[in-house]
Amino acid sequence: MTTTPLRKDAARNWDRIVAVARALVDEGTPLQLNDVARRAGLGVGTVYRHFASPEALLETVAAPCLEALAADGERALADTDPWRALEGFLTRTLEAQITDASLAPVTAAPADALPRTAELKQSLRSAGSTLVDRAVRAGAVRPELAPADLLPLMCGVAHAVHVHGGDPDDRIDTARRYLALLLGGLRAAPSHT
Repeated sequence: MTTTPLRKDAARNWDRIVAVARALVDEGTPLQLNDVARRAGLGVGTVYRHFASPEALLETVAAPCLEALAADGERALADTDPWRALEGFLTRTLEAQITDASLAPVTAAPADALPRTAELKQSLRSAGSTLVDRAVRAGAVRPELAPADLLPLMCGVAHAVHVHGGDPDDRIDTARRYLALLLGGLRAAPSHT
């Protein structure tokens, strides 16, 4: 699908709206389009012309992270080592959950405002499912691990990090440690032949 490029002033306004929204999300402030317009120094109509809803704006803020994760999923699928591929993908996914405040609400939303968001989320689900299935078939993880288990397990680790992870500077290290413990429990025990 091709889109008509925005005029320079419209492109500047779009960039300003997204930057203000990014700052609000990072502060933990819920997005309200009227508030975004005020903070961006723009008319409310300008914001609504670019974004029909706060959800569409939030998804736009999250899009770079989702795109990076989808690319990570593709790279993981190309890795021939099932354990390494799954571990790497989950590590990058968890790091994104910890560092990008827009990711959790967008991935948890039951419906998507933008078609691109739905595509990216489906790509991530598909990559995760394939990686788990491949790791189970290879005997790299416990056979009872199902693809549907990934999302709640990763959300649980991310929540634990947000609650107990310490200072923001320490959260990535804490996340990696928690994930290593989780993965240690998921890894298949070596066979004793």
